[in-house]
Amino acid sequence: MPRLITIFDTTLRDGEQSPGASMTSDEKLMLARQLARLNVDVIEAGFAFSSQSDFEALQRIAEEVEGPTICSLARAKPGDIDRAWEAIKGAPKRRIHTFLSTSDIHLKHQFRLTRDEALKQSVEMVQRAKGYIDDVEFSPMDATRSDPQYLYDVLTAVVEAGATTLNIPDTVGYINPQEFGALIRGIRENVDGIAGVVISVHCHNDLGLAVANSLAAVAEGAGQVECTINGIGERAGNASLEEVVMGLRVRRQLYDADTAIVTEEIMKTSRLVSKTTGLPVQPNKAIVGANAFAHTSGIHQDGLLKDGTTYEIMRPQSVGLLQSQMVMGKLSGRHAFRNQLEVMGYRLSDDELYAAFQRFKRLAEQKKEVFEEDIEAIISEEVQNMPCSYTLKHLRVESGTDMTPTATIEMEINGTLQKHTDTGDGPVDAVYRTIAAMVKTTSTLTSYAVKAITGGMDAQGEVTVKIESEGRTVTGNGASTDIIIASARAYLNAINKLAYWKGKTLHDLESTV
Repeated sequence: MPRLITIFDTTLRDGEQSPGASMTSDEKLMLARQLARLNVDVIEAGFAFSSQSDFEALQRIAEEVEGPTICSLARAKPGDIDRAWEAIKGAPKRRIHTFLSTSDIHLKHQFRLTRDEALKQSVEMVQRAKGYIDDVEFSPMDATRSDPQYLYDVLTAVVEAGATTLNIPDTVGYINPQEFGALIRGIRENVDGIAGVVISVHCHNDLGLAVANSLAAVAEGAGQVECTINGIGERAGNASLEEVVMGLRVRRQLYDADTAIVTEEIMKTSRLVSKTTGLPVQPNKAIVGANAFAHTSGIHQDGLLKDGTTYEIMRPQSVGLLQSQMVMGKLSGRHAFRNQLEVMGYRLSDDELYAAFQRFKRLAEQKKEVFEEDIEAIISEEVQNMPCSYTLKHLRVESGTDMTPTATIEMEINGTLQKHTDTGDGPVDAVYRTIAAMVKTTSTLTSYAVKAITGGMDAQGEVTVKIESEGRTVTGNGASTDIIIASARAYLNAINKLAYWKGKTLHDLESTV
């Protein structure tokens, strides 16, 4: 049975220290609830002494968020410890996390303390926190640049004072995985009472090694990893929660460790953090980047279509995505092109496929990415004589603030002129409901977009719609200076394509029987 590693999320505390990432109390509460759905073990929800808003956010989270342990950071000062307790005392599960530096660089230049003074202060503040709460975490800040023997002495002393978690921070992102693993091993071997406490790690990403260092520490016995969603945080950020979690999940046998994280909530959480903080996720970011499950190379696409494990070490569904993305471009091959057509609902003969693929390759040489709309245009132009089952003859729409939008449409349906009137929530909805009733379609409108083709008050508008029926999706386009007419034309264009391709598929199937 693999060890379960505690995930200590500090997005709301260290993550908020990213420039421009400040969050309101409401935003912190919303994110804390999502972190609970993600099933993190500990939420470091703020630094109670730092501001009134942080204190209030901590109080609300402690009282309203169920599941994780709620933690407040506190400097090794009496006022900080007392304030942290006041903020989190309403939580069913609570922790105080106090810290003081152990590196000579910090003690000399920042804190103006001797080693003996720092050790004494650390012990006294752990004891003070222990007077309020059983769950006390201590961090020797800048541990990776500290003298190892002094670090062991401080850790031994705070364990005796009651600390239940010892967090070893790589505060400035200085160490490498080999060194960090050796440091964790040295702590296990040289700190008295270490068997009764949890060793935690908190790694910064200044050299891009935060996740690697965290995993190296787990391999050496660390039982908790401190991390943030999307890796946000001070300077270059912290260890990325999603990378640590999926690193352990994918390589569970190697580490003999896993977490209790509900990984299917990862993408939702990542997007919520990005939206709330205003910090975008780079496209090539591991796990949650837009390109993490996108495939462009024809060789990769071909392999992936044959077996997903050829080029993906985890399923996109495992992190909350629906599927991998095939990026159609100049590197895509015939197999990927045929698959994309099938996804869009098209079945072409070999000759039609060959002609369409040649046009696709020529277009791909001119564009970085070929979208579904581009492929739709290629297919439509390859089938020059596509019959129109439905032709719009007349359209009248009535709408206003004091009336129900109503559309009256006259249309030629397979050579017969028909007229119908219907209502809707708005003028476009009324038009679409009327057309749908006339053609008796069971399709679903999945996308509706409007853009101006030209500028000015008399601009011509172009409407693009997508409709889906029985697993087939088609795109329709329409243009007019009247956006209602453009909408009707786009919808009918899609309906006609759907009717044509359904009929063509039926004919193809009958001819093969």
